[in-house]
Amino acid sequence: MSAAGPSQGDHCAPSGGSAAARAASVGVVQTAVVIIYLHGFNSSSQSAKGQQIARVAAALAEPPRFHLPSLPHRPAQAIREVCAWIDGNAPDKRQLALVGSSLGGYYATWLAERYGARAILINPAIRPFDDLRPFLGRQRNLHTGEEYDVTPEHFDELAALRVSRITRPERYFLLVRTGDEVLDWRIAVGHYAGASQYVAGGGDHGWTDFAGDVPSVLRFAGCRA
Repeated sequence: MSAAGPSQGDHCAPSGGSAAARAASVGVVQTAVVIIYLHGFNSSSQSAKGQQIARVAAALAEPPRFHLPSLPHRPAQAIREVCAWIDGNAPDKRQLALVGSSLGGYYATWLAERYGARAILINPAIRPFDDLRPFLGRQRNLHTGEEYDVTPEHFDELAALRVSRITRPERYFLLVRTGDEVLDWRIAVGHYAGASQYVAGGGDHGWTDFAGDVPSVLRFAGCRA
C-alpha cells in the first residue's frame, strides 16, 4: 500500500551506475542503511514525524533507503506487508532499522525481534490490544478518510504480536514524553529497561515538536551525519 517517492513510499539513495547498484544487480549484499517508518493508529504515510525523518534522511551525504508505507488497518495484514517488503529489499538485517510511533512502535518491536534489527520507538504502545478497545466499531482514518470497523479480531491479531520481554536491549532506542495524554510513558520505560532511553518532559502523544530529535533517531539507525 505504499507509493513511490520520498513522501509516501520508498526513498532510495541515488544509485545510477554506482558500484552499489551494480553489486545489487548480481546479488551482492548492499551495506546501505535501510529505515522503515511505521505510523500509528489511524495515521498513514502522511505522518508528520515520518515525513520529517524522510526529509532529513534524504539530505544526508549518505542517505539511507527510506520506506514509509501506509499500513493496512488490520494488524496481521500490516505485518505481512512489512515483512514481505523487508524480505525483498533488506538483505542485510544488520543495516535495518525500524522506527515506530505509537502502534507503529508496537509493530517495530515485534519486527526487530524477528529480524534482529534495530528499533527506535516513539511514544510506543505496549498493550494496544487493551488500549484500543474503546475504539471498537466504526473508525475513519484521519489522513486518508478511509472508513473501516475495528473488531475483536483486531485485538486478537495485536495480542499475537506481543513481545513480553525484549532481547538485546542495546538494539532499542526509546523516546517518550511525560506529557503523553494517550499512553503512560512509565510503562514504556519499564518495558524497554536496559535500552537507550530519552525521557523528555511535557509534550504530547503526537510529539509535535519532533524536528529537533530527528538527528538522534538517524544516528541510532546507523546513518552518518
